[in-house]
Amino acid sequence: MEGRAAALGAGTVLNALATGTGSAFGIDVETRATVELDPDADDVTGEIAAAPTADTELIERCVALATERWGDGEGGTVRTDSDVPLAAGLKSSSAAANATVLATCAALDVTVGDRSGGVGAEAAVDAAATDDPDVTRLEACRLGVTAAREAGVTATGAFDDASASMLGGVTLTDNAADELVRRDVVDWDVLVWTPPERAYSADADVARCENVAPMADLVAELAREGRYATAMSVNGLAFSAALGFSPEPAVEAMPHVTGVSLSGTGPSVVAVSDPTDPGTDLDRVRDLWDDREGTVRSTTTRSDGARILTD
Repeated sequence: MEGRAAALGAGTVLNALATGTGSAFGIDVETRATVELDPDADDVTGEIAAAPTADTELIERCVALATERWGDGEGGTVRTDSDVPLAAGLKSSSAAANATVLATCAALDVTVGDRSGGVGAEAAVDAAATDDPDVTRLEACRLGVTAAREAGVTATGAFDDASASMLGGVTLTDNAADELVRRDVVDWDVLVWTPPERAYSADADVARCENVAPMADLVAELAREGRYATAMSVNGLAFSAALGFSPEPAVEAMPHVTGVSLSGTGPSVVAVSDPTDPGTDLDRVRDLWDDREGTVRSTTTRSDGARILTD
């Protein structure tokens, strides 16, 4: 009983800490999970490649919840490896949870996909469905969000981050209700600067973030109108101030990009370029960010989302 899956990292349009409304977009970096189930095992043991001392409670809880819901409570092992740096604001926890849940479904021989018959934004996700899966991707995503809450790795449940990682494209969500409000496909080039320090979402000052709720409401309105790149730039300035990060990397990028923001609770800063926007120049931003301590990564958005690996 073995399964493998991969899920996307993501960047932030709107941080949900202020109001519970969040927005994120999937990017072409992945976390992969391998799950081996044993009907005779009493518990789940996790391992994170390249981080042997990292906390594995989240991925272990994902396997346990998935086998309780769709299996017979099997135990076993789960191992993740990732291109998404931990605690960098690029949704490593959401990607790990999604990949683990899908890998567990594969090990249980439970099919995952999209089915017709949704409502609102979920109907748009389901519109291209051609199969009748046992579990929808949103159901799998919500189970991972539940595991994240139980493991204490998120203050909001991070359904915005998890939905972008699972579905791809850009999503707008109500995190209090785990509801998908809107999803769109975007085709952006992406540049990510990640400084050496790390910031854990669960340690973020939620009360301070709530002080910028009026700005978060403005960002949410821009996102509802589909003005995601503008929304993320406003978000970046507001939450850099609230979370104590310098806005300078974003400010120096602004003349050359379609949108730029602090991602999540930091410390990464993510800039995007719409190919239809003639004023953008990510190469110029890379030159600026290369002078900063840390790493700079070029990537793109992805609209396909998480997937079960069959090879």
